[in-house]
Amino acid sequence: MTDNPFDSQKQIASPSFRLAALDQDFLLADEQRGLRFMLEYEKAEQALRGWGVRSTVVVFGSARIRENGDAQHARWYNEARKFARICSLEGGALEHNGGQRDNVIATGGGPGIMEAANRGAHDAGAPSIGFNITLPHEQLPNPYMTPELAFRFHYFAMRKMHLAMRAKALVVFPGGFGTLDELFEVLTLRQTKKALDIPIVLFDEKYWRSIVSFESLVETGMIDKRDLSLFSFAETAESVWAHLLAQGIAQPRQPRHI
Repeated sequence: MTDNPFDSQKQIASPSFRLAALDQDFLLADEQRGLRFMLEYEKAEQALRGWGVRSTVVVFGSARIRENGDAQHARWYNEARKFARICSLEGGALEHNGGQRDNVIATGGGPGIMEAANRGAHDAGAPSIGFNITLPHEQLPNPYMTPELAFRFHYFAMRKMHLAMRAKALVVFPGGFGTLDELFEVLTLRQTKKALDIPIVLFDEKYWRSIVSFESLVETGMIDKRDLSLFSFAETAESVWAHLLAQGIAQPRQPRHI
């Protein structure tokens, strides 16, 4: 018995017959990693442009901090929330000048300090961004970021790029490995002139000096003394905003492509 020459079901069922854009086996193959990088970049980029997000203020900090935690954790959470509200109300996120928004709060999209910052923007009625990352132990996105600006990335590198490329300022609350990684990534970009001279403010000087001996880096010749001017410290939400204003945060600034 021979196959019916007019029956095309085998051809239609073949993986090679699938449209490339709908073929997950093809799209998820190692050879398409570059294509997936491009897709992760473009999806977020087009959404941000659609919302007129010209610049952001990025807030980093621990995912483990809770509003109902101990007194120290609660203070960090509440100050992050308060700062994001101030920034959103006074920085231009609510305005749509010529179709552009400035100083929109951006976070990693998770719980803890990230939730607090997105929540502060939500309190102000302003949009905010969450750049989530796929992890082995999946964490839910916090419910306070603008749904249309809640992104999820597979690649840390592309997530970091989006966090950095529109940033007009970086505010870093206490955190662990992830926070340190993100902080030193931006410090390195500043040190090597690969990013704009954006202000970097570390919240709670006592905490930061207890975990990083910045002066020891100078004393051992690992960094120049002038590198210590790349960041400053603040103790309240209001003083964080004052630091940013003093360093020109209110002035419109075009993002630098990195």
